[in-house]
Amino acid sequence: MSTISFMHGNEAAAEGAIAAGCRFYAGYPITPSTEIAEILSGRLPEVGGVFIQMEDEIASMAAIIGASLGGLLSATATSGPGFSLMQENLGFAVASEIPCVIINVQRVGPSTGLPTKAAQGDVMQARWGTHGDHPIIVLTPSSVQEAWRLAVRAFELAERFRTPVILLMDAIVAQLKEKVELPSTPQTVTRPVPTDSPESYKPFAFGQGSVTPLAPFGHEHRFHVTGLLHDEHGFPTEDPALVARWWTHMTSKIEAHLDEILEWDEEGLEDAEVAVIAYGGTARAAAHAVTLARQQGIRAGWFKPLTLWPFPEARVRELASKVPRLIVAEMNLGQIRLEVERLAAGRASVQGVHRADGLAITPEQILAAIEQPK
Repeated sequence: MSTISFMHGNEAAAEGAIAAGCRFYAGYPITPSTEIAEILSGRLPEVGGVFIQMEDEIASMAAIIGASLGGLLSATATSGPGFSLMQENLGFAVASEIPCVIINVQRVGPSTGLPTKAAQGDVMQARWGTHGDHPIIVLTPSSVQEAWRLAVRAFELAERFRTPVILLMDAIVAQLKEKVELPSTPQTVTRPVPTDSPESYKPFAFGQGSVTPLAPFGHEHRFHVTGLLHDEHGFPTEDPALVARWWTHMTSKIEAHLDEILEWDEEGLEDAEVAVIAYGGTARAAAHAVTLARQQGIRAGWFKPLTLWPFPEARVRELASKVPRLIVAEMNLGQIRLEVERLAAGRASVQGVHRADGLAITPEQILAAIEQPK
């Protein structure tokens, strides 16, 4: 059984967070994500949660880290300028393995940019915005239904792998209204509970592709938390051997589970002579462009990553070996196109369809690229 609702993307992300079990939100209003805060300010108290409007995005990120350490599933939402301010504390959450969810509704930048216009210019910032090498998981919806589902999935992955997860939306999906099917069964995400005794508990055990459950801070399992590189008990270390083990743990906990993390949709690729790669709101235009191309007898298909980072490298390499032409459509100047070019490695031609002027890429623009290869 399920219920049908009519909502926009920001509302779906907020309701998905509630369904997942999010009970703490700290944030600061910023276009075009403000509806998420507005909705959660009313919804969280209804389910026993806490909403706090912070003085800025730096404090917002710090607050959700603290709430998560205390045992609550926590989230914040922002847009480009606020996302920039969150990067230092985002890095702290990565290094100290604190699960949380950051919803970034992209708008045109840099700086204040075009606050009410859609863009996809934060793709590389989502991957590398905080300093240093680090693993990260980034999900990107292209429909309101996916905004709800991927909000739930963001919390699942955050808790499963003890990491911040970024839900990278764009203003097209955030402001779009359409039908959403909501399951009647609970989607609540449960944080794993430590089974070790307080005396033997290692809060940052260096597992090979595994993570240890995070105990609620301040309870019987006492431990140290730091942004410095640390040993398995959380105390700072400069021992190269320990640091090497820390890096192996941090990278393998993601790379060893790509089959659980990576998700994409595709259509029409079995016989395709050209494939359009697009994500977020642009993927909608790509799907329609492919339909129009097929009506003309052009063997076209589309590929839509839902997990943007880690990037689905193996599948894109496979596409490049089978499909002679790849078109990457995105509302930026070519951020994912560079990844596709790297993975194609000359086996397929790669063409970009880009714009960053605040207007959405249209199906006609993509169709023109399909019809007239460069």
